[in-house]
Amino acid sequence: MELSHYPLLAELFRYPEPGFVKNMEKARDWLKTYCPPAAKEVETFYKDLSQADFDQIQALFTRTFDVQAITTLDAGYVLFGDDYKRGAILSNLNREHQKVANDCGSELADHLPNLLCLIPKLKDEELLRELVEEIIAPAVQKMIGEFNPEKLTQKNELYKKHYKTLIEIPGNNNTVYQRALKALYLVLQKDFDVKEKNPQDYANNDFLRSVSTEMDVEKVATE
Repeated sequence: MELSHYPLLAELFRYPEPGFVKNMEKARDWLKTYCPPAAKEVETFYKDLSQADFDQIQALFTRTFDVQAITTLDAGYVLFGDDYKRGAILSNLNREHQKVANDCGSELADHLPNLLCLIPKLKDEELLRELVEEIIAPAVQKMIGEFNPEKLTQKNELYKKHYKTLIEIPGNNNTVYQRALKALYLVLQKDFDVKEKNPQDYANNDFLRSVSTEMDVEKVATE
């Protein structure tokens, strides 16, 4: 199976640097032939972001995945929060990254771009399928779900309560990264025939609850 396109898709989820818009164009153009439904998602993603200036694009990424985040790109945290299961996943993933010299940079082993770059390097097909079906695909599914309007409202209320103010999202494009995530999920479905997981499988972890817990801990630490 040819999987060399995953590093290209990984570029959609890295902190935007010069060349980011060009990478969006490359992904969109390649997907037009390989997976047209995914290409449509990236096209919308591209149109929204290419009209913003570079500082706005970077601010949008930070607001989506980092400060007052909608979700996180750390797949293990999305699925398990700070549960011991995430620690085990990170340990195993670190080993696999090292085996194939997959450079994770300053991010953790379960960071989505690192996982996408790992996909074409894994030679063990059983391990690859397990990685995609049990970690990457369900995590992306959950990330997409975090853009649900009701969940967005709940997060904003929590952040406003804690920080007293909300960071404004440039151009009201607060859900634009959902398009890129949907495109990725469509490609995963095409390549690996992944099936959607029952949300109840990961009911013990909720991003909003995890963030709320972290804020409570932070508050206690500063008092």
